[in-house]
Amino acid sequence: MNDEIKNNSEPDIPNAADILIESLPYIRHFSGMTIVIKYGGHAMVDEELKSNFARDVTLLKFIGLNPVVVHGGGPQINLMLDKMGIKPSFVRGMRMTDQETMDVVEMVLGGNVNKGIVALINKHGGKAVGLSGKDGHLITAKKMKIYHQEDETKPPEIIDPGLVGEVTQVDPEIIHTLSKQGFIPVIAPVGTGENGETFNINADLVASRIAMSLNADRLLYMTDVDGIMDEADDLITSIDSEKAMKLIDDKVISGGMIPKIEYALAAIDSGAEKIHIINGKKHHAMLLELFTDDGIGTEVIR
Repeated sequence: MNDEIKNNSEPDIPNAADILIESLPYIRHFSGMTIVIKYGGHAMVDEELKSNFARDVTLLKFIGLNPVVVHGGGPQINLMLDKMGIKPSFVRGMRMTDQETMDVVEMVLGGNVNKGIVALINKHGGKAVGLSGKDGHLITAKKMKIYHQEDETKPPEIIDPGLVGEVTQVDPEIIHTLSKQGFIPVIAPVGTGENGETFNINADLVASRIAMSLNADRLLYMTDVDGIMDEADDLITSIDSEKAMKLIDDKVISGGMIPKIEYALAAIDSGAEKIHIINGKKHHAMLLELFTDDGIGTEVIR
């Protein structure tokens, strides 16, 4: 039986060795770097993908990177709202957030989701600590105004989304302290207003602003799509800011990918080396993107 197992596994050994050798220069390059990871989409729901993510983040820390995780939690929030008989509504992808909804958002993001990610990373050998933007004055926010225009013949309408915020300031001291002590910060995207109110903030935006405040070398967005697609719907493996803006103007990039690109470009302008947009539904997508020659998603460069 042992001989049979050995024979069956032998064909994979050269491939595994090749991957390790290919990854070595990337591991050297990334050592000591800070990488902010926006964790969201299907990878937060599927149990195997959740475990993969926890192991991969732990590995990044062990080989010398400083990963910082910012997570979403839309499906989990919707599930809880449904249980409470509250119907969610959205405008331009933003969740309309009254006080009752905000209470649910904070409970789910800062509680169940955040602590679940922390527990899973710790289970796989990492040392994770859960935070919300309210901890240590991490994220200060103000009310976001949404401008909606149905068509060019009508003036734009200003919509009050309730307790939806935009980031005004990030104080990264608590993140620096935790990272230096060997911990992996896991951050829920809520912030505090100047009057002490709590704001629900888009996780993509929070990840970008956290990356900017940390002078992070890389920002990685985990999504449910392969990356940025061209006019023929083929994956663009690398794109610079000028070409990305042209694709937005030409309406090749549309929908929820537009704000991701805008947040990515803001981080690039702030000094990030590269931004990665990957499909978190692929197993070990983060490692394959960072540590192989071809990668699996789109990298946005200066």
